[in-house]
Amino acid sequence: MNRKKLTVKLALATCAMAMCVSANAQWTGYAGIKPEMSEFYEPVPPVVTPGVVLNDGGFTAPSDAIVLFDGKDLSQWESVKGGPAEWTVKDGVFTVDKTKGDIQTKQKFESYQLHIEWRVPENITGESQARGNSGVFMQGMYEIQILDCYNNKTYVNGQTGSVYKQTTPLANAMRKPGEWNVYDIIYTAPTFKKDGSYRTRPTVTVIQNGVVLQNNTTILGTTEYIGFPQVKAHGAGPIILQSHGDPSEPISFRNIWIREM
Repeated sequence: MNRKKLTVKLALATCAMAMCVSANAQWTGYAGIKPEMSEFYEPVPPVVTPGVVLNDGGFTAPSDAIVLFDGKDLSQWESVKGGPAEWTVKDGVFTVDKTKGDIQTKQKFESYQLHIEWRVPENITGESQARGNSGVFMQGMYEIQILDCYNNKTYVNGQTGSVYKQTTPLANAMRKPGEWNVYDIIYTAPTFKKDGSYRTRPTVTVIQNGVVLQNNTTILGTTEYIGFPQVKAHGAGPIILQSHGDPSEPISFRNIWIREM
């Protein structure tokens, strides 16, 4: 049974229970009621084997994840411009090549749990947005900012973990340059009406290094550098990693995996 069907069945069972409780909200007796009357045993959630915790942060992919980078190559990625992804892969890590532009997953996704680990170089220079700037885009349209905000001030709706130019993160959980940062992102894709407007808007939860930065945050529309959010009807889309044009030293990534929901 896939996750969507399981989620629907669990939701229906929970809803039925809630309706029963609501209908009897004024009733305080338990005569004739047995514990098993409020228990259900199907559908059974699938067993997922968790990944292994890494010594320097993060953890490897669970058993049902799609591995997007396993430390060997960028075969799951391509250039946004077309052709292969040509960022540098070395020692289980890949590093942004600012001469090659953005890269994106070959596979397209809707709602998911995404795990991605990134590191700002220890010798990073620059300030504000010109310091370790990158970003991860859900469905190719909605950016969660990646930036070195360790003792580096910038506009708050553009700092690490922001929904770019929209929602300020709840905290600054940066590790110092040279150490690995971990993003766990839970993203729910939008749905659209026939006229192209949102029926339900996209939402996102972002956890960095164990600290919640976005808590089921509603995304207002596309994350524009100039201007304000736009609503553009779309379907499944790729995950994009940004090759930002600032002059600072490029950042690196490792251990990227996704669980579709």
